[in-house]
Amino acid sequence: MSRMTSRERVLRALEFNYPDRVPRDTWVLPIAQLEHGVQGMEQFMRHWPPDVIRARVPAPALAELRRGDPSAVGVYHDEWGCEFINIQAGVIGEVKQPLIDDWSKLDDLRIPWALLQLDREAINRRVAATDQFVFADAFARPFERLQFLRGTENVYMDLAEQAPELRDLLGRIHDFYCKEMEAWAATDIDGLMVLDDWGSQRAMLIQPDLWRRWFKPLYADYARIAHDAGKKLLLHSDGWIFDIYEDLIDVGIDAVNSQLFTMDIEQIGRCFAGRIAFWGEIDRQHVLCRGTRQEARSAVERVVHALYRPEGGVVAQFELGAGARLDIADEIYRSWSVLTTHPVSCTPT
Repeated sequence: MSRMTSRERVLRALEFNYPDRVPRDTWVLPIAQLEHGVQGMEQFMRHWPPDVIRARVPAPALAELRRGDPSAVGVYHDEWGCEFINIQAGVIGEVKQPLIDDWSKLDDLRIPWALLQLDREAINRRVAATDQFVFADAFARPFERLQFLRGTENVYMDLAEQAPELRDLLGRIHDFYCKEMEAWAATDIDGLMVLDDWGSQRAMLIQPDLWRRWFKPLYADYARIAHDAGKKLLLHSDGWIFDIYEDLIDVGIDAVNSQLFTMDIEQIGRCFAGRIAFWGEIDRQHVLCRGTRQEARSAVERVVHALYRPEGGVVAQFELGAGARLDIADEIYRSWSVLTTHPVSCTPT
């Protein structure tokens, strides 16, 4: 098979159309840059060049709406006006005083409509200048945005009480994200993202039926917007989300980035391998921070045996966050290369 471009490789992996190798995607948090230094990270990325990038172009409206640095110690205000308090450099802080802690403040909500004014020509030039798969530099996060604006405890109470004001707020949030996705889908980027954390270590944060009632229709809209424009849609969620994989397939999510090692990977493989693409990941709670090289190899082997198919369906991805070791990250990519070069020996049983 002739060498593919990164874009072709990722698309073939997502479409189960025999990529020439498993695509790579390294998510680097600011704290990893602090811990390993710019030179260390650049050296790692040169050795294992990613097949995926974000369409990062200047966005004057975003710069005007935000105040502070989201990964610096101190106070940061995002584009919605939410205030994050951060006590550790390199990670994002937490919202301590939600803007809509009382429903009387709902009509004061400031929706960042200015972000819909994209510089399409600059974005398209960025896409044209690379052969990598390019994600939009924006993402929908309806559940997390609810929590930032209303407060996590309030959101759980509102869901339990089926508060009509919550439906109003969620509708406004969703309307913005749909329009933002449509704006990005009108450019030449390859994929759109949804980033919502739905799981704790051992269960979902809300009951699956509640998720289906309130949030599944929103995700169906995002998938429709992406696919109508010929784009792929990736969902990221931390935590245990086994109960909604079937729903993600049902609404048309192309790939899911989830914490596989919080769940039964073999059961995931038996139920869902070949039906949705798995965008990573390798255990960042234990293996990447405290594991040995052998444990790194074993972790990759477990994912390969459960989820990998020669025709595709897997992206080799992990996150470099606090405490992540580059020697272990290196071993992870080496293991992906070795184990998927001989697909016959990796066919799941």
